[in-house]
Formats: sequence, C-alpha cells, structure tokens
Amino acid sequence: MQNRIVFGMASLCLGVLVFSLQDPLIKAVSSTYPVTEVMAIRSIVALPILLVLVHADVGLSAIFSKRFRMLTMRAFILFTSYTVYYLAIAALPLADAVALYFMAPLFIMALAGPYLGERVAWQTLVTVMVGMLGVLVMLRPGAGLFDWAALLSLASAVLYGFSQLMARKIGDTESSTVMAFYQNGVYLLGAAAVAGLFWLAGIAHATHPSLEFLVRPWIWPTPIDLLTMAACGLVASAGMILLSQAYRLAPANSVATFEYTGIIWSPLWGFLFFAEVPRSTTVVGAVLIIGAGLFALHASRRRSSGPAIAATCDPA
Repeated sequence: MQNRIVFGMASLCLGVLVFSLQDPLIKAVSSTYPVTEVMAIRSIVALPILLVLVHADVGLSAIFSKRFRMLTMRAFILFTSYTVYYLAIAALPLADAVALYFMAPLFIMALAGPYLGERVAWQTLVTVMVGMLGVLVMLRPGAGLFDWAALLSLASAVLYGFSQLMARKIGDTESSTVMAFYQNGVYLLGAAAVAGLFWLAGIAHATHPSLEFLVRPWIWPTPIDLLTMAACGLVASAGMILLSQAYRLAPANSVATFEYTGIIWSPLWGFLFFAEVPRSTTVVGAVLIIGAGLFALHASRRRSSGPAIAATCDPA
C-alpha cells in the first residue's frame, strides 16, 4: 500500500510538470492562430494515443458506456473550462493565470456540500474566503490595471472543480482512460463547432487578445507551429494519464497537496520563454491562495473518515 501511495505522489508531480508544458506552447502560438485550431490539432494527435491506452486498459468496448451522457456532459464542461483558461493565458502573464486557477481545489471543497451532499466544515468556508482575498490582491481592483481575462481563469477553476465532482460520481464504473477519451473527443468536436459558428457569423477579429484568440480564423500553420500544436497533444495525453493514475493509486488526501507544485513551473516558463517577471501582488496573492488550499487539505485530511474528493487543478 505504501509503495502505491509513493508511486501515486510521483505520478502526480510528474503529471503536473508535464501539463505545465502546455501553457508556454499554447501562449507561443496564441498571437497567430485561434484557440479552436490549437485544440483541434492537439486532439487529433492525442486521439490514436488514447485509443491505444483505452484498448490496453479496459478494451475499446468500454467506450460504449451506459453512462455516456454523464461522460459527455463532464467532457463538455472540461472543454469550456480549458478553452476559457487558454483564452486567459493569451492575455495574462502565466504566473497570474495559473495562480488564479489554483482556486479550483477550494471551489471543489465548497461545492462538495450542495452537489454531493457532503458536510462542508466552517474551516473550508474560511479558507475559500482567504483564497478570494488572494484573488483580490492579485486583481488589484481600483488600481486601473485590472484585465477582465483574469475572470476567465477563475471561471475555468469553477468549471474544473465541478467536473471533478462529477468524476467522483462516475469514477466507480468508468476508467481514467475512458474519461480522457471522451474529453479528447469533445475537445475536437467542440473546437470545430465553435470555429464553424464564428465563420458562419462572419466574426474574424476582436480588439482584446483573449477574444482575438477565440475568433481568429484558421490558417495553415508553418511546420514549426504545427509541431508546437501537435506537441500539446502528446503533453495532454501523458498528463491526463499521469494525473488520473495518481488518484487511482493513492488516496486524494495523500496526494492532492502535490498539485501545488504546479505553481513552480508556470512562472519559470513565463520567465524563461516570455521574460515575464511576477509582480509582488501576484506573489502575495498566490501565497494566500496556496496557503488557504493547503490548510483546507490538511483540515480535510484530519477530519476525513472516508474517501476524499480529488482536488486536481491542472489543465489538460
């Protein structure tokens, strides 16, 4: 059992690192290509990889699940979550977007009561408020520097948190590879549908970087850009499997703390690839958010008498 927990922790840390590589890749092409094209190419590359993994794990027949409606709904929520997150990183420094996204574990704990009927302790509500204080420090309302793209990162965290609660309901019968396959399929179909709607409406330009990343028409990518977008598919496949495997091998309350290692990587990539230096308010806000999350996880671990909720917070 101890070996499984250690392997689960290692899988989670590696999965967080792998997933973080998507952020600089997507940000690098966000000024030239639309997010829908990036997601479509990423999904096409990931499709055969996920088919092989499903076949090796549970067999391809598992794709035709009786709970396909729930799987599809969860995948659609994740598609929306990741899309708005990618739109956020087109306009925000990576450190800001990722720190705001780390409100996801707190949202998961707060939503567990109304959605799963689980008791939400007062400590959890306090930590959510502390996390929101960290968000306010980062957003600096009234300073004249607020970018509404920050709200996209927060919206992504809420949607991601809800999708994880849905995973709690279907995880007893559905494998991580099947859930990943459904996610990838909805990403591909959703990206094509959104791009088609904007093309039919004749919308091709916007003034804000996030909106421009959304409505920009598809163009044929250069070989280097195509490889960059294709690499996202490899990263997403590996990351989804590593994180899912982590929570299958070890209790969530044993490994969830290691999600916060993600806060190390994105500022590092932002500095190395885009010369982004985190502001002091970003650092203070991130400390409040992460501190609140770690305290909530610790309190949950102490009072937990059953399985904990998987409080994952890395974008696929």
